[in-house]
Amino acid sequence: CLKEPLSPQYGGGLVENPKMDFGMQGWSAFGEETKVEIMQAESGNDYLVASNRHDPYDSVSQTFELQKDLLYSFTAWIQISKGKEIVAAFMKVSDQESVVVGSVLARAGCWSMLKGGFQVYQNYNAELYFLNRKRKLRISVTNQEGEKLVGAHVTLNQIKPHFLLGASTTEAILDNKAYQEWFLQRFTVTSFNNELKWYYTEKQKGEENYTVPDAMISFFRRHGIPVRGHTVLWDKPMMNSQWIHELSPRQLLNAAVHRMGSVMSRYAGKLASWDVINENIHFSFYEDIMRPNASAMFFKIAQALDPGTTMYLNEYATLEYPLDMEVSPSMYVEMLRSIRSFPGNENMVVGLGQQGHFTYDTLNISYVRAALDVLGATKMPIWLTELDTERGPDQIMELEEVLWEVFSHPAVEGIVLWAGWKPTGCNKTCLEDKNFNKLAKGCARMCFTDNNFKNFPLGDMVDRLIGEWRTTNLTGATNKEGVYQSLVFHGDYSLTFTHPSSYRKVTRTVNVTRDSWETLEIHVVL
Repeated sequence: CLKEPLSPQYGGGLVENPKMDFGMQGWSAFGEETKVEIMQAESGNDYLVASNRHDPYDSVSQTFELQKDLLYSFTAWIQISKGKEIVAAFMKVSDQESVVVGSVLARAGCWSMLKGGFQVYQNYNAELYFLNRKRKLRISVTNQEGEKLVGAHVTLNQIKPHFLLGASTTEAILDNKAYQEWFLQRFTVTSFNNELKWYYTEKQKGEENYTVPDAMISFFRRHGIPVRGHTVLWDKPMMNSQWIHELSPRQLLNAAVHRMGSVMSRYAGKLASWDVINENIHFSFYEDIMRPNASAMFFKIAQALDPGTTMYLNEYATLEYPLDMEVSPSMYVEMLRSIRSFPGNENMVVGLGQQGHFTYDTLNISYVRAALDVLGATKMPIWLTELDTERGPDQIMELEEVLWEVFSHPAVEGIVLWAGWKPTGCNKTCLEDKNFNKLAKGCARMCFTDNNFKNFPLGDMVDRLIGEWRTTNLTGATNKEGVYQSLVFHGDYSLTFTHPSSYRKVTRTVNVTRDSWETLEIHVVL
């Protein structure tokens, strides 16, 4: 974030005081530079400001004439008037659906660079505009006779956000009231550290035990917390029980299918998603023994067992380690294509799970953004499923950087922090261990709270972001037109309305969805 924005021209100097500056370039598909347009849009005193806006999305925008078969990139320097907001760039062509082409976390008092790109296949007049994870809510209030009510009091409270931020949990939550209260006060989704894995539910062949996951799923369902199903199978050899390694290929197939039927039929319709076969790009336990397309076959079986739930890939290093070419964004997309090319999987929605185990020496925020852009182009849902950062003096800053970057990307739908509490994870011995690269057995990489559920500074930072990413306790009054409007985060809301002229108190629930940028109109009669 800079005090002065750099020119979008390569090698250029500073731009004179714009509120937003655009630079656009076009390349042929073969990389030959065929067109260059640099545009600085100005309004009055060298500023491009949002005024007299009539579009539903009420946004700063710029129109372009685009040529087919060119690859376009753009740069925009953005500053907002107060606080910090996620700003996404969208490209809209005539009446077609808008496409996300870039995003950034913008702040007041300095300039943030939003960089993105896209390709078109026809000559178009297009509009580039900028939005965030909020939607405008416009409420008109009248009395029983249809007359506009000026000064009606409006209160908005978010019941549930659409962007879910949660944490993993362990069976320790079942009999620890303090842990339950601490978790439920802040998190909106969870995943179990181990309790749904095959080696946990069937330690010995034929001896299944779902007592613990039954109790955990029941607890979270009672409290309205979605659970990610982690994981049905695991492609890493050492993460399968010894008795599985002793099976013949046909026996392994039968055992795997039985496992899928057992766990997925038991919880069908009760979970938010399923990790079908964990880490199947890095590893190939089932493929090596059974057949090369085992993963695709398992996805087809999984969807048949629980057709209403999204099935996910789940891998590490795609965001964390640019040098791990085995699981680069392009290789991840290749695995997605492989699964969807299997007969019967062609129209399957396959979620893209990114574990996100970051270390201080490999954290590269710019690369994270670029990788998410590649994955987001698939139009498949993306989650950070096991996010953590390495213990150390900069852990708070590093985790916050990752959280903001991921939250800022429009293709990401939720985050699970890998910080399931257990009594031994964050004790005095663990916290005093300075060997951050190799913590003692049982010690957690991330500690949000002590064993009395008093937050550490890392937990305070997460709580602060939870508050910043929600719209709560918003109050106001209708204007002379009987209208109250505000930008609010996507989510479910409880709205309350009163007016001095009426004895009535009206309460409404509203779902502010992310499927449209149109202003959401609500009419209330008092």
